[in-house]
Amino acid sequence: MVISSIDLKNGHVVQLKNGKELVLQRDDADALIRQFNLYGEVAIIDLDAALGNVDAKGKTANTQILQKLLHQGNVRTGGGIRTVKRARELISLGAEKVIIGSAAWNPNPTESGSVLNEAFLNELTAAIGKDRIIISVDSINGKIAVKGWTETVDIPLVEGAKQAEKYCSELLFTCVEKEGCMQGTNMEYVKQLREAVSCRVVVAGGVSSVEEIAELEKLHCDVQLGMALYTNKVSLKDAFIACLNFEKSPLIPVIAQSMNGEVLMQGYANAQAFEKTFECGKLSFFSRERQTLWTKGETSGNFLEVIKLRVDCDRDSVLATVIPTGPSCHTGSWTCFGSDPQEKSSMGRLYNIIADRFANPKPGSYTATLDAKRVREKVEEEAEELCEADTKDEVIWEAADLIYFVNVLLYKEGVTWQDVYDELDRRHKEK
Repeated sequence: MVISSIDLKNGHVVQLKNGKELVLQRDDADALIRQFNLYGEVAIIDLDAALGNVDAKGKTANTQILQKLLHQGNVRTGGGIRTVKRARELISLGAEKVIIGSAAWNPNPTESGSVLNEAFLNELTAAIGKDRIIISVDSINGKIAVKGWTETVDIPLVEGAKQAEKYCSELLFTCVEKEGCMQGTNMEYVKQLREAVSCRVVVAGGVSSVEEIAELEKLHCDVQLGMALYTNKVSLKDAFIACLNFEKSPLIPVIAQSMNGEVLMQGYANAQAFEKTFECGKLSFFSRERQTLWTKGETSGNFLEVIKLRVDCDRDSVLATVIPTGPSCHTGSWTCFGSDPQEKSSMGRLYNIIADRFANPKPGSYTATLDAKRVREKVEEEAEELCEADTKDEVIWEAADLIYFVNVLLYKEGVTWQDVYDELDRRHKEK
């Protein structure tokens, strides 16, 4: 599958040729990550950090943009991560994985007897875990490239990859001499890497066609793509479909789940159905009974607006995160796996109802009457009553009241439950 890349330099989204020559520059990072996140993971690279262009506090011109993007998708990030403290900080801010480049390598392997900076990597794996670490095996003419691709060390690519695999869950291979040239990657290097290691391999640098992406997929390699996306030489839609395993089955199971995580339904899709989903933005399928394409909701009006699609490890099933506009089942049930006509209660659902009450106040709505002062008074009052509750039923009653008013307070302050979950996740990752 394709991992879309957002490279940052001097506060802009850029694409460079061979890591040096500026080819394009734009300022729509928010729009880009929303677009890219539909199809899969996103890599955000701070090029200034990689080149050492940091201030006394370790920040770059891209720091603010980077931190804002980390919560907006399934994000991995890299560029100048040279300390365990920095890696932990990025994970706590929302990055799922960190990409370690120059810091992973020993510039004088003959003196120490190791091609890797083992002391750093041991400390890093102890701090954040091997599963969160990606090591860059960037190469120039078959040698490991470091320091923003400005230097090489005397470490052959395959030898370095074998050693690096001990400390990471993925290897990111960039053929630097192909980077930004739109002439294809070095497939021979890729094949050597794939045969040498068992971990996930992601290929970057020069990949410029859907056919090449499909070929790499058959080698069980993913692709990190930049220039080809920005110049419209490769369509993410076409690449996504090309990587699905239709050889195993002509119809791919598609599971729809709500933003709150509730499973709504399952259907089946062929390549044309995925095309239709991407075209209209609403989840579409192929009917096995009627032998025709159909979009969920085209008769009932109960559409499923697609937020993102994720493919499983075997590329033969897809999880679609959607926003439903009504019940998902033809029986009128909210999901095809239950009989309740309403969405199950959750923090997200309650928050959405409260938001609707303020946006579209109804006569007699208590929620719409709550101002900032009053809702804070109610939170204090209900928290006290919960603490004084004696029986299980009283605890349930008072807890429900408190949760309601906390939701109202969050909405009033422009805070979502995802913001709260992200903060809890950050604290968990720090421990």
